[in-house]
Amino acid sequence: MACRTGCKTKAHSSYHECLRAANTTTYLASPSKGLDGTRQKAWDKELHDYREARRQGIQPDGTTRRKVEDAVRRSDEAGAAYGRDFSLANPM
Repeated sequence: MACRTGCKTKAHSSYHECLRAANTTTYLASPSKGLDGTRQKAWDKELHDYREARRQGIQPDGTTRRKVEDAVRRSDEAGAAYGRDFSLANPM
């Protein structure tokens, strides 16, 4: 028996044939084409953190992890929402 344990038919002649029939694919595994699952997950995490800060009423200066963490830290220190209740003065 060469099929996967989750195969419904168990009638394939090779493991490869079974995988092909199940339409299995890899998750963004072509770095040469700029497709990298690790980078995508990091980007998704950054955007999730930004949305979470916005949900709390904080308005970070950008969506990067550094800017979001800075806005959250400043909000915690001040006890008020950064960007809504206070912000940094722009340098002259």
